[in-house]
Amino acid sequence: MIELLRTNDLILISLIEAMFTDDRIGYFVADQHMSSMEGSSGFLQRRILVADDQIDQARRLLRDAGLGQELKHG
Repeated sequence: MIELLRTNDLILISLIEAMFTDDRIGYFVADQHMSSMEGSSGFLQRRILVADDQIDQARRLLRDAGLGQELKHG
């Protein structure tokens, strides 16, 4: 899996999860339980990882949705 982006924005994560589920893109949200360990101060970002063979599809989907600025490498 390849890291696509990092964020603390729970709404953005939820939106991306819905988009990826609809388009059948394999993904994993890493570090989502770390916020409870760090006291919810927000310094640990969640990472969205995508299946290697679907990374281009995932990037294209986010760019088409106007979320290209959120991508790790544009």
